[in-house]
Formats: sequence, C-alpha cells, structure tokens
Amino acid sequence: MYDITTQPEKIRGLRGHSTVGTNDLDAATAFYDKLLAVFGIGHVLVQPGRAVYYGLKTLEFGVIRPFNGEPANVGNGGMVAFEARSRAQVQEAHAVALAAGGSDEGVPGTRGEGSDGPYCAYFRDPEGNKFLVYRKGPDEA
Repeated sequence: MYDITTQPEKIRGLRGHSTVGTNDLDAATAFYDKLLAVFGIGHVLVQPGRAVYYGLKTLEFGVIRPFNGEPANVGNGGMVAFEARSRAQVQEAHAVALAAGGSDEGVPGTRGEGSDGPYCAYFRDPEGNKFLVYRKGPDEA
C-alpha cells in the first residue's frame, strides 16, 4: 500500500472527490488498490465493511456499500474522471485497470479534432462503473 506521508507538500493527487458503489467491498478494494497506486494514491480512511476512501492527505475517491442497504448499480451516463500527469500514466492506468479485472471502453489515444486534443483512455471497473483517465496539454515535468 502507498504511504500517504511521503509527499507532505502535496495535498491532492486527484481533483475533487467522488465515490462509486460496490456489492463486494473486498474485491473492489483489491481493484482500486492496484489502480490508484498508479497515481500514488493510498487509503486515507477505512470504514470496515462499509467503505474505503483514497487520497494523498485528504479524501479524494471512495468505494462504498450503499448506505440504504440496496444493491449498488451503475448509473446510466455516470463516469469518474482522473487527470493523469502524463500520457504514459494514462496508458499505465488503463493497462492496470484491465489487468486487475476491468474492461476496456476506449483504448488510450488522442480524442477530438487534430492531434492536440486530450489524450484519454476509458474503462469500467469489475462492477461496471465507467472511468476516464486523461491528460490535456503537455506532460508534467
């Protein structure tokens, strides 16, 4: 697991915060531990049997069992987007997601008109939640 104390100057590795539901918290945690390690993100809060939240120093993303006790399901048209630091990180996140049990929804590549559009990859987690990993503009130094 990533040690969140190794980058004290950085508060967030992902922008904002979002959650997805799960019906199998252990399997979802195994998937997201692998995927979010690509971004240097680890656990910041664990609620046993209920939720696991990820981030650098603050909650940025969570996988949760629905509070109402109903089964988790995929929202139609919903998607979570993670901004990558480079095109290589987009490719790595996509490959890790597929290797960890996710499914392809769009291979890494430039989207939009011309070659200056955002570089994107799309996938679904094992429960069907859709994700985008993207890099717009030049890679970070």
